[in-house]
Amino acid sequence: MSYLVLARKWRPKNFSETIGQEHVLQALMNALESGRLHHAYLFTGTRGVGKTTIARILAKALNCEKGVSAEPCGECSACQEIDEGRFIDLIEVDAASQSKVDDTRDLLDNVQYAAARGRYKVYLIDEVHMLSKHSFNALLKTLEEPPPHVKFLLATTEPQKLPATVLSRCLQFNLKRMTPRLISDHLAHICGAEGIEFEPAALAMLARAADGSMRDALSLLDQAIAYCGGKIEEAPTARMLGTIDRDHVTRLLSLLAANDGKGILDAVREIDEQFPDYARLLEDIARDLQRVAVFQVVGASDSEDDWSEEHIASLAEAMPIADVQLFYQIAIMGRRDLNLAPDPRSGAEMTFLRMLAFKPATAEATGSAGGSTAAVGAVRQSVPSKGASKAVQAQPAPPQKELREWSDPDWGELVIQLGLSGAVRLLASNCAYLGREKNTIELRLDPRSVSMLTKQRKDTIAERLSEHFNEKLLVDITVGAAATETPLQQESRMADARLEEARRTLEADPNIQALKTMFGAELQADSIEIISGDKG
Repeated sequence: MSYLVLARKWRPKNFSETIGQEHVLQALMNALESGRLHHAYLFTGTRGVGKTTIARILAKALNCEKGVSAEPCGECSACQEIDEGRFIDLIEVDAASQSKVDDTRDLLDNVQYAAARGRYKVYLIDEVHMLSKHSFNALLKTLEEPPPHVKFLLATTEPQKLPATVLSRCLQFNLKRMTPRLISDHLAHICGAEGIEFEPAALAMLARAADGSMRDALSLLDQAIAYCGGKIEEAPTARMLGTIDRDHVTRLLSLLAANDGKGILDAVREIDEQFPDYARLLEDIARDLQRVAVFQVVGASDSEDDWSEEHIASLAEAMPIADVQLFYQIAIMGRRDLNLAPDPRSGAEMTFLRMLAFKPATAEATGSAGGSTAAVGAVRQSVPSKGASKAVQAQPAPPQKELREWSDPDWGELVIQLGLSGAVRLLASNCAYLGREKNTIELRLDPRSVSMLTKQRKDTIAERLSEHFNEKLLVDITVGAAATETPLQQESRMADARLEEARRTLEADPNIQALKTMFGAELQADSIEIISGDKG
């Protein structure tokens, strides 16, 4: 007997064997038990999560000779023929290869005829988003008024490409990507049933490489069995996948936390001897940084693989929160741009060096012996060389800014002088100046703009005021109507005045008057615009 691949051998044959889609299964089982059956179901999700498998099980449940139920018997001729792919009333179509309108019309020509053997005639259309526009129109006519003996089961990885008219006529079920822990547990169950020895770390690698797809995981398991000679071990599995040993990833993260640039280059040199997949290395780095970031926020980790929470906790303590966020962003950008690098290794090295280069230098970092580019640069800038020390010390101190005597400013002009931009400038422009109480500038915010008020923006205004007047100033912003205009209100009033002046000028223009007299023309006031760049 020929060998049957694991993905086919372990394909679920009923709902109870299906892994990881409980939210979909429960809805289908309830509908089958209650008899509330829709005429069209749409299953969406990434590859290998069970879309067509669940559709076939639903077809069995609809056509089982023992009656419609959530538990098809699996023994009657209808159930067995569906399992074997030869049931005459289950019409499976691959829309990727039959996307033309003629194909769709041929398919639907026999819709009006009753099922030959089963209870329902079931059309299972895979990758339905590949149908042409005319094919969708042909299908839509049948979906609008389907015969009672017909059920449509549609599957797609890209539901956004389906017309809204089709989506609105289907019950849509979104299948989730499977977690690495769920996949590795299922692989362990299969290995036990198949009598295959394995190391849990090796199965965890296969689960991560499957990227949420159970079918991909089973295909990789087949490959690992062949590659490892029957016993699935961590080291050969890593070589097969081109993945980096977890110890290397852990070491790189520790070196990043320690600001050790030389150590990172040495680690990459060792990793390079294993002919690694550097894109996956940066992916692993980003994934682990995400777990560290979660731990820093909530004090726990929901890690779905073999990485210990103790190690996550130690890294969360060693890395500042801002550094973790920065490293994560650089890691995913480095992975994206890896194909633009001269070679993958240099691209990965530059990604790690970029993390250190952009890491904010601190007193602790500059005093360490880590070898970080940022740290070294900070030391060089802060500590002059021996030959230059006397010259530096001899230089006179820069003159201090003179304190400006306080007088109530024109707030509109001051906002411009402060050099504010974006949302901060808009916030300041919607405030009216009330006065100064000791070192606090009191402002009143237009109630219509209260959503713009945040502590960060208020602090930015205070910082710019302090710099402008060379003294420490605070800002207090209250919400309400003010006796004086805000800069934005003043600008709006002045713009209206300029527009009204322009309208009066045009009305008095002799040429306009002549046109009105000769042709009965009217001046469209709404069309008048101020095109001069000078707004006063």
